[in-house]
Amino acid sequence: MAKKFPSLQAPHHTFIKAQHIFFVGSAAATGTVNISPKGMDSLRVLDDNRIIWRNLTGSGNETAGHLQQINRITLMWCGFEKQPMILRAYGSARTLHPRDADFPTLNAHFPENDGARQIYDVTIDMVQSSCGYAVPFFDYVAERDTLKHWTKDRGADGVKTYWAERNQHTIDGLPTGIIEADNDIG
Repeated sequence: MAKKFPSLQAPHHTFIKAQHIFFVGSAAATGTVNISPKGMDSLRVLDDNRIIWRNLTGSGNETAGHLQQINRITLMWCGFEKQPMILRAYGSARTLHPRDADFPTLNAHFPENDGARQIYDVTIDMVQSSCGYAVPFFDYVAERDTLKHWTKDRGADGVKTYWAERNQHTIDGLPTGIIEADNDIG
């Protein structure tokens, strides 16, 4: 049976901290709904109604484009190892880019990474837990280091070039704001 909460409770904090992966969901009014798996030590719970998630460079940039259209986001965790639970946090998010004044302060919560593309400062409006009894068991082996090597091989300038070439628009053509002039589009 699903349970709703106005904010994260103490057991939720413990559950989130134990997870190695989480999922992000976002959508604009029309077009493709996006659900992405995330890892690499990229999430911090700051309090019962606030989470920051550092988005590292990747092939798509859907969340950034969606949030510019409709500011709503869902974060989800699944207990794959021991505790059977699915936990969702629903809310809105402020998007911060490396050029923004608040970015360095929030980015300091995470290990150094030249591929940090955005930080989403999520305000939680509602939390929902459900049983997760149908979620299979999986054993955590290790983090992948492929993205770390990819970022290091390109360096900060190469990553920014990638953003300009591949991350300025969602798959539906929405601007993502990754390049400063992009904020004036649409």
